[in-house]
Amino acid sequence: VQLQASGGGLVQAGGSLRLSCAASGRSFRNYNMGWFRQAPGKEREFVAAISRTGAGTYYADSVQGRSTISRDNAQNTVFLQMNSLKPEDTAVYYCAATSAVWSAKTDKNMYYYWGQGTQVTVSS
Repeated sequence: VQLQASGGGLVQAGGSLRLSCAASGRSFRNYNMGWFRQAPGKEREFVAAISRTGAGTYYADSVQGRSTISRDNAQNTVFLQMNSLKPEDTAVYYCAATSAVWSAKTDKNMYYYWGQGTQVTVSS
């Protein structure tokens, strides 16, 4: 599956962004989907995940309550709505797909397919 992330940009603290990730290739609905982010000098970290059907979602503590992950299997797209953005949210955001079990949702090493990343910059 090929993934294309978009929607990043420059926003002031307290603002919102909606990231999108369009998938093509093998059946999108067969994959659990995740969002990860990587800030300069830091390791790539888990942000949010959504199960194949969309029934299950999970968030990192750092974005819990401020972000919503969703998917549209008819459109082969996964979204990450981020609100109340903080400067510490600044990073390159990546979408990823995995066919691993749901319990592995936060493990970046279990994601087989990755998008190219979209930059999110939050100014103070």
